[in-house]
Amino acid sequence: MIKKIEDMFFLEGKGFSYVMRISREGYLLHDWFGKKIAPVAYGEDPRGWWCVQTEGADGACLDELRQEYPAYGHTDLRRPAVSVGPGGLALKYDSHRIYPGKPELPGLPSALPDGAETLTVSLRDKDAGVRADLNYTVYENYGVLCRSAVITNESGGVITLDRAFSASVELPRCDLSEIHLHGSWGRERHIAENRLAPGVYDISNARGGSGHQINPFVIIKDIEANEDGGFCLGVMPVYSGNHSTEIEVDQRGRARVNSGINPFMFEKALKPGESFAAPECLLAVGDGLGELSRTFHDFIRDRICRGRFAHAERPILINNWEATYMDFDEEKLLSIAGLAKELGIELFVLDDGWFGKRNNDRCSLGDWVVNLEKLPSGIDGLAKKVNALGLKFGLWFEPEMVSPDSDLYRAHPDWAISSGTRSPGLGRTQLVLDLTRAEVQDYVINAVNSVLDSANIEYVKWDMNRYITDMPRKGFNHEYTLGYYRVMGEIVNSHPNVLFEGCSAGGGRFDAGVLCYMPQIWTSDDTDPMERVYIQYGTSLAYPPSAMGSHVTDGPNQYTRRPVSMKTRGDVALSGNFGYELDITKLPAEDLDAIKAQTALCRELRRTVEYGDFYRLSSPFKNNVGGWMSVEKDKSRAYVTLTKMLFRPNSYFTHIRLKGLDPNARYTDKFTGRTYMGDMLMNRGILVDFPHGDFVTYTMWLIKE
Repeated sequence: MIKKIEDMFFLEGKGFSYVMRISREGYLLHDWFGKKIAPVAYGEDPRGWWCVQTEGADGACLDELRQEYPAYGHTDLRRPAVSVGPGGLALKYDSHRIYPGKPELPGLPSALPDGAETLTVSLRDKDAGVRADLNYTVYENYGVLCRSAVITNESGGVITLDRAFSASVELPRCDLSEIHLHGSWGRERHIAENRLAPGVYDISNARGGSGHQINPFVIIKDIEANEDGGFCLGVMPVYSGNHSTEIEVDQRGRARVNSGINPFMFEKALKPGESFAAPECLLAVGDGLGELSRTFHDFIRDRICRGRFAHAERPILINNWEATYMDFDEEKLLSIAGLAKELGIELFVLDDGWFGKRNNDRCSLGDWVVNLEKLPSGIDGLAKKVNALGLKFGLWFEPEMVSPDSDLYRAHPDWAISSGTRSPGLGRTQLVLDLTRAEVQDYVINAVNSVLDSANIEYVKWDMNRYITDMPRKGFNHEYTLGYYRVMGEIVNSHPNVLFEGCSAGGGRFDAGVLCYMPQIWTSDDTDPMERVYIQYGTSLAYPPSAMGSHVTDGPNQYTRRPVSMKTRGDVALSGNFGYELDITKLPAEDLDAIKAQTALCRELRRTVEYGDFYRLSSPFKNNVGGWMSVEKDKSRAYVTLTKMLFRPNSYFTHIRLKGLDPNARYTDKFTGRTYMGDMLMNRGILVDFPHGDFVTYTMWLIKE
C-alpha cells in the first residue's frame, strides 16, 4: 500500500512502514523505516539546529538533512548516492507516480512484479540538467522494499556519472553495529560485526564478481539485537559485479547507508537524453536477526528465484569431480552412476574434463566440443546410458573463461580481457572472455545452447574459477556484468527444464542477481563439515537453504585433512541441497549403508529443509556448538541439526531451546520416539546428549501429532 498525504509518502509492506517527506525547500527527505505506523501526516519536524555549514540559495543546508538520494557538492559534503563530477547536484522533488507492478531495469535482473505496487519519485536539478527517478516497490505479503534509481541526462552536453548507488537510507542515530559476511576461497561468508563510530565504513568488493571476500549483504542493527529481538536493517543489492555498501556516521551522529555498484573504477558517460539504471536493492527490517533472515528467505524463494525449480524439491545428486577429477572414461562414470542409483541418488553430474583436450586445467576452456576419446558415445550417448540406469544427467561448464591453449584463443586472442598495455594475468592458467562484446556473448550463448540441445541434460553447474583482472577502462566491470546477465538470460530462458546451479570457485558469486537465473549456488568448495557449519550458518543470514548446494565428500577431507564420520558429514550436508562428491565405488559397506539411509531421509526431509522457516539456535562463531532448525510453514514438522566441534572432558552441558514450533502441540522425535510439547521444547529446552568425541552431531526429526 502506497499513499501520499499532504507532503508525505507512506509505503507499507508486510510488517513495516517506510515514510518520506518533501521539505519546505523541495528536497525529498527520509523520515522512517521500521515497524508499521499509521499513515497520518504529522507535520514537518522542527529542525532544531543552527546551521554552521554552507547554505544554498534556498536556505537549505543539505549537510544537515536526511535525504532519500543525496548528491555531493552542493551544501552536502558527506558520501553521496549519486555524483556527476565537479559542481555538485541539488535534486528536488518534481513529480511522482503510483502504479501496480514494478518497472523493468534494462539489462538487469530484479524481483518479480507479482503482487507489487510501485512509487516512482522524480527528482530534478534543473540547473545541472539531471533527473533521478527513484523507484520504491512494496508487496502486501512480503516484508521487503525494492529500491532502484534511474539517472537521466537532460542537459545539452555529456555528463559523467562517477557514482550511482541503488539506494540510500539515513538513520537518525549511530548507536548501532554492522554485520557483514567476509572470507576467502574455502572460507566464505563468515560473520564479522563492528560497532559504528564516526567515520566511513566501506564494505565492498572490486574483484570482478560479488566475491568470496565480501558478500553483497549488510545488516545494520541495535548493538544488543540478537536472533530473537532488536532493530535490524538488511541491505542486499541484486547485483553480481563490484559492489559497495557504505556507512557514514556524520558529525550529528547519524548513519547514512548507500548500497549498490562500487564507485571504485566506475564511470558512465551519458549523452543528452541517455539514462543509466542502477541495480535493484532489497531492504528489509526485522525484530531480531532471525526474523530478518526469514523475511529475506521467503522473498528470495518467491520473488527472486523463478521458473519451475523455484519451489521444486531438488534432486539428490552425485558429482564425479572429487571421485575422478579429469581422469575418467565412460566405463568409470557409469560404474559410479550405476551404484548411485542403488543408493537412492537421483542425478549424475559430469564435471570438468569432458571437452576439447581437457586432461588438466591448462587447456581447452572455450572449446565446448566433447572429447570423444574419453566419451566415445558423446554427451548424448552418455546421457542416454545414465538415463537408462534411472538417473537424470547433468553437466559442468565454465563458459566465461578461455585457456591460452585452446582453439578459441588461437582464433580470437582479442576476445580475452586485456588492458592493452601488458599481457593479462593468469588465474588457474586461464583468461576471462570479454563479455562486454556482443560477438563474445553470442559465441558463449551458441556454444552452450548447442551442447544443451544435443542431449537430455537436466542440470547445469555454471562455474567461474578466477577473478577479473586487467580491466581496460572505468565502468568495464558493470558492462561485463550486464553481458553476463544477457548470456545467462538467453540460455536459461531457452532451457526452462534445466536446473542451473551457480558456482564461482565455490561460493565466490553468491548473490541475489545470480539467483534470478539459477535457484541454487554451490556454497563453497570446502565441504569439510566443521567448516561448513560456519559457512552455512553465515550464509543463512541472507540466503535460504534452498539456495545452498551442500554435499558429502570423502574423509579425511581433501582440504582440511580432518577425519569426520559419514554420519556427521551427512547431517551437516542435509541442511541444504543435498548431494555427494566422492568415489562411492571404493567405499566400505558400512558407508554405503549410511548413504542409503541418508538419501532416504533426504527424500523425507527436503521439503521441510528447503522451504520451511529457518531458525538459528547456536552460533559456532561464539560457541562450541553450531545449530539450526527448519520448521514447516504449518508447524507440522521440524528438523534440528546441532554440531559439536570439539570434545572437552567434564565440560558444560549443552542446553538448547528450539524455536518456531506450535506451543500447544505435541511433537514426537522420529529418531528416538520421545514425545514433547512444543512449549516445553521452546521454553524449557533440551539438554543435548551428544555422542562422545570431536566433530559429532545431534539431530531431531519432530512430527506434530
